[in-house]
Amino acid sequence: MVASGAGPARRLPEGEPPPCVGTQLPACRGGQRERPAGAGHPHRASHGWGGGGLGPLTSACPPPPPPEEGSGGSYAWLWFPPHPLLWNRCGARSRCWAAGSEPVILLEAVFAVRSGGATGVVVKGLEDRNPISFRMEDKGEVKCIKFSLGNKILAVQRTLKSVDFLNFIPDSPQLEYTQECKTKNANILGFCWTSSTEIVFITDQGIEFYQVLPEKRSLKLLKNQSINVNWYMYCPESSVILLSTTVLGNVLQPFYFKSGTMSKLSKFEIELPAAPKSSKLSLSERDIAMATIYGQLYVLYLRHHSRTSNSTGAEVVLYHLPREGSCKKTHILKLNRTGKFALNVVDNLVVVHHQDTETSVIFDIKLKAEFDGSTTIHQFVLPPRSIQPYQIPVAGPASVTSQSPVPCKLYSSSWIVFQPDIIISASEGYLWSLQVKLEPVVNLLLDKGKLMDFLLQRKECKMVILSVCSQMLSEPERGSLSVIATVFDKLNHEYKKYLEAEQSYTLVVEAGLSRSNPLLKRPVRTQAVIDQSDMYTHVLSVFTEKKHYLYELVIKTLVQHNLFYMLHQFLQYHVLSDSKPLACLLLSLESIYPPAHQLSLDMLKRLSTANDEIVEVLLSKHQVLAALRFIRGIGGHDSISARKFLDAAKQAEDDMLFYTIFRFFEQRNQRLRGNPSFTPGEHCEEHVTFFKQVFGEQALMKPTTF
Repeated sequence: MVASGAGPARRLPEGEPPPCVGTQLPACRGGQRERPAGAGHPHRASHGWGGGGLGPLTSACPPPPPPEEGSGGSYAWLWFPPHPLLWNRCGARSRCWAAGSEPVILLEAVFAVRSGGATGVVVKGLEDRNPISFRMEDKGEVKCIKFSLGNKILAVQRTLKSVDFLNFIPDSPQLEYTQECKTKNANILGFCWTSSTEIVFITDQGIEFYQVLPEKRSLKLLKNQSINVNWYMYCPESSVILLSTTVLGNVLQPFYFKSGTMSKLSKFEIELPAAPKSSKLSLSERDIAMATIYGQLYVLYLRHHSRTSNSTGAEVVLYHLPREGSCKKTHILKLNRTGKFALNVVDNLVVVHHQDTETSVIFDIKLKAEFDGSTTIHQFVLPPRSIQPYQIPVAGPASVTSQSPVPCKLYSSSWIVFQPDIIISASEGYLWSLQVKLEPVVNLLLDKGKLMDFLLQRKECKMVILSVCSQMLSEPERGSLSVIATVFDKLNHEYKKYLEAEQSYTLVVEAGLSRSNPLLKRPVRTQAVIDQSDMYTHVLSVFTEKKHYLYELVIKTLVQHNLFYMLHQFLQYHVLSDSKPLACLLLSLESIYPPAHQLSLDMLKRLSTANDEIVEVLLSKHQVLAALRFIRGIGGHDSISARKFLDAAKQAEDDMLFYTIFRFFEQRNQRLRGNPSFTPGEHCEEHVTFFKQVFGEQALMKPTTF
């Protein structure tokens, strides 16, 4: 290891245009890197289109079939955000690398290197719109270039034997220093930053783990491991490097890095489609990817031919790689087609792009699927759809805004795919972070139970779930009672799970046990947690004017299951708000639940605006005296219809009841008009005649004079 005499790197002068970026994209992405063609190493193309043979995709694709109806536009469930990372395209003097070192971002930046760095290096990040520009001495072709975490140290590989370093620390001399690989006759395949000051060299004969000492401009070897290496890849999110070993290349050896330590995990073997006919490399890195799905690290293998004779088409095999224990094959994703494929992982969904048909499919390994005793076999969740069309300026990123945009060529042969969700269009100079749109999924996944299982696992799911609930309760897409119950059960399960976790955390904290467990963390309230406030605000509040519909649904459900005690409790404690329609519904239940009659009357009385309804209810039940007492209690007895009460009393076939009611109204007439007789306008002649027949004319009340 020697310190280079190269001059310090310097930033480009203010206003100087950055060097252009070529269309050749050998990439270094946190360990899964590409080398330029002709760089002296096997060309690595794991980020391009896999299938149909190894190596980069250079031939033109056959014309795609006509897209399915609704395959794009509003029905597309994959899309590119409107503001991608972009750079200018130019001639062959420029090269570009995609580089990653962030532990949770596999692709951090794009390096544009012109003339070996002498005329400028531009680093553009996906999140940071302000590029870093500097120059460095041209000491040969740059094979790989990456910043450490925090952009404090730059590592540059120009030869097969060494890596150069340059500090970007304030008040630190910007002199290059070099580290050669320790193993004799070994060639460096690439390197990975595992922290801000720790780096791993991967050679064809093993790996070397170093600590970088920027203040001393030197490196310290922490650990090394001898092993024959065909190719490698790195997953920064889990700090795991995967090495391809043996002649066939299908025995993979993972290593885990953390806080200055290197741990050798259990090696495992990838099942090839068939026994190889010759002893040569049979497993290409372009058919392998590493990604974290639902918090677990998986190795994804794109197998172009199924191992079963009765199955046609390619498949993606998932191997679960735990921190402890052996790696096991756990999932198979059936693609049911052949051709050239590329993989992404977006929001815990495995996205498989198919170039020939220019469509993509998604798989969710958490959804229920066929299980053969050891492996879960999945079909794609949604029908194949193209990524939503993307508009680009006519002349590329540097065009003026007045020019009309044109559609971007999707599924182009110049696309390069990085894990987890990055797609680069080399021909256009664009870098996108692929995203999933959930709204179109609602119309494509008709099984509401399966739809809810799918949505509950997505990051931005809350508003879409609430929209689905609102649709199920509204015309014309009103769901059946069983479907609504299934959906709400799933929502309640997620809510309960969160509440229980929160309660357990609170108990631990209150008991003072959190100090002894530094790994204890407060439960994260994801968007899948939907509480009563969310449900009322976004779903139920729209039914404010017709709440009786929801209450009717609840009451009928309780009655159907003979839960009368619960119904009584709901009414007694006002879980169901008082209303005239609800009171009428309760009246209709009297035959199967007699207390419903009194519950209805109590509700009508609480409303204070349903006096007429209460009187009608009592009269219909022949409770004439009760109705009369009620009307007297509210002071309305001077204006009520005498005939209505006399009709009800006569229908009761109780002579004494009729006498009492008749006498009451005679007394009212005497008090109001000075005469007990009924006026012709009251139409009570029939009842007067009946009274005389039963009790005699002498029983009629005589006028009282004062």
